Amino acid sequence: MDNQETKNRGPAVRVDYEQVSEILKALAHPARLKIVSGLLKNECNVAQIQRVLGLPQSTISQHLRILKNAGIIKGRREGNKICYRVIDARGRRIVDIVKSK
Repeated sequence: MDNQETKNRGPAVRVDYEQVSEILKALAHPARLKIVSGLLKNECNVAQIQRVLGLPQSTISQHLRILKNAGIIKGRREGNKICYRVIDARGRRIVDIVKSK
């Protein structure tokens, strides 16, 4: 199959399926999709995300940890708060595709 794909599509592109599956698993929850969608517009902290989603702070923190461990978001300390932003282009594209439907 790889040989046929190479003939039809040009040079084979190496895909890290393990890493891609981790990104998909991390995004496979409605709250995490909403968090990433919101972070694509603006950096924000847990309190801001909590206000928008109406979820408990501990739940937001758990979702952020999963997204951070998957390499989708990164936190930046501002005083006593951490502002989160999306850093993974694949995660960004996946959420953009979901939003476009």
